[in-house]
Amino acid sequence: MTGASRGIAIPFAICCLGVALFSVMDAAMKGLSLSIGLYNALFWRAVTGSLLGLVLMLLTRQRWPSRMVLRIHLLRGAVVAFMAALFFWAIMRLPLAEAIALSFIAPLIALYLAALLLKESVGREAIGASLLGLVGVGVILSGRLQGDYDADALLGALAVLGSAVFFAWNLIIQRQQAQVASPIEVAFFQHLVMLGVFAAGAPWLAIIPPVKAVPLVLLAATLAFTSLAALAWAYARAEAQRLIPVEYSAFIWAAIIGWLIFGDQLTGTTVAGALLIVAGCLIAARTKRANVAHVEAGTA
Repeated sequence: MTGASRGIAIPFAICCLGVALFSVMDAAMKGLSLSIGLYNALFWRAVTGSLLGLVLMLLTRQRWPSRMVLRIHLLRGAVVAFMAALFFWAIMRLPLAEAIALSFIAPLIALYLAALLLKESVGREAIGASLLGLVGVGVILSGRLQGDYDADALLGALAVLGSAVFFAWNLIIQRQQAQVASPIEVAFFQHLVMLGVFAAGAPWLAIIPPVKAVPLVLLAATLAFTSLAALAWAYARAEAQRLIPVEYSAFIWAAIIGWLIFGDQLTGTTVAGALLIVAGCLIAARTKRANVAHVEAGTA
């Protein structure tokens, strides 16, 4: 094994673990949202994640961020809060694998947001890659319009696409954040800012979760915090273009977990659409040389 291979092996393994944990977290959040409602699932996960992060911040003696870094944390946390609300609302109505497949369009949207916000150029190959991804989205949505028309599921698919826009914005902010903050700091402030956003509705919407839901709250928060920190650690130590392909293993995990826990069926249109979207993302990533940030770490 060469030195370069040894250098990438540990970040690669940590990235694989992070993606798998995020997929399990998605399933936990779907179950929790169906049990106690979307708002309370998001609110109590944010409470638990913030407390966990505070303990780790104190134990590891993390410094309080500067005003500039704090602004980045605040912006990303707010963006992720809206992204999470849309995404988890969607997976209450869609099979996990289908929602994950549609969310893969986010890096392609990020190409155009980067051009708008960061004045980056979008090349011909990147445009072609984005069109390929859009075809994949169309293929998946076509499956929703065949046979028995399910309006609620179609709204769920549209919600995933809406969350992908916030996801793309999150990917752009993430580039700046990874350079100025530790993985623990990133995970802590993301949960803390999300808690601030969701706390606004607490007087009217928050309920004390039943005892049977508490283990799922703890599981979802722990998985979200751990997976977010793991991916931040991995991407700080290896080139994004080396790790991006790992992110698409989330589709496999989602298909397996969705089938085992929720009895989700994997359709041919979902698989075909996912392959087209992933192909577009990989072409874009190769063209932009790692400017397309990783896919899964923004999944709230």
